[in-house]
Formats: sequence, structure tokens, C-alpha cells
Amino acid sequence: MSTPTTGEPAGDPVADPSTDLVELRVPADPAYLTVVRTASAGLAARLDLTLDEIEDLRIAVDEACTLLLGPTPSDAELVATFRLGDGSLEVEVRGPARELPERSSFAWAVLEALVGEVFTGTSATGAWIVLRHSKTSGASPSLVAGVG
Repeated sequence: MSTPTTGEPAGDPVADPSTDLVELRVPADPAYLTVVRTASAGLAARLDLTLDEIEDLRIAVDEACTLLLGPTPSDAELVATFRLGDGSLEVEVRGPARELPERSSFAWAVLEALVGEVFTGTSATGAWIVLRHSKTSGASPSLVAGVG
């Protein structure tokens, strides 16, 4: 289920004391995506997900980051915020890209197949993508087996 939006993501995750919050800032350069992918897998493992679910989430985060890098290298940052709640993980990625590709692209098919929910939007400083995965709802079976 995906919902395109504009503006800022809704909600105040800091208000929930049962939520762990991890923020990772890296240069908006493809060379640093390995750091974000590794953090995604490590944090997803804390949810006691299966290896396939962890890999699906890692691929989805990588795809989201790639979409948000923008067309040319810059001195901007890529910011990944991970919110770990009771059996759920939300990953918000912000990057310098001013526009996101069409929702019919392969990249969106990957995102929507691998995580439970995808939300997107743009702001004055760039675009953002929120991926939500829950142990109870999870994602639909992977439609892109072997990608990665």
C-alpha cells in the first residue's frame, strides 16, 4: 500500500517512549550507501525478522536511498531515520533529489513489493521516502526474488 504525499511525514515518533530512534547522516554519494544498508540490516535483525525479511528491507532501503540521491553529486546529506517500535520498523530517508521518478517505474515496484507500506513526498530541501515494516503485517511475498 503506497500513499504519495507532499510536505513532511506525519506523526511525532519521539513522543512514544517505547520507540527507539536511530538517525544516520552520510554524504549524498553512492559510495556511502553500504553504510545505510548495513545499518538497516542490523536494526531489522533486532525485530527478530527472518533472514529473507531482513534482506528485503535492506534492498528496499537501498532502493529508496538511490532514488533520493539526486541526478548530480553535491555536498548534501542523505539522512536515514530508523524508528524501532514493538514489532515494527519505520525507515525515513531524506535526500537532495527534488523530484522522485514516476510511480510506475521498476524502483517503485521493488519498494512496494518488499515492505508493508511506502509513503513519499517532497519538501523545500528535497524529497523523502518512508518505509514501514511490521512483524505482524510484513510485506507481501517478494516479487523480485534474486534482486540485490
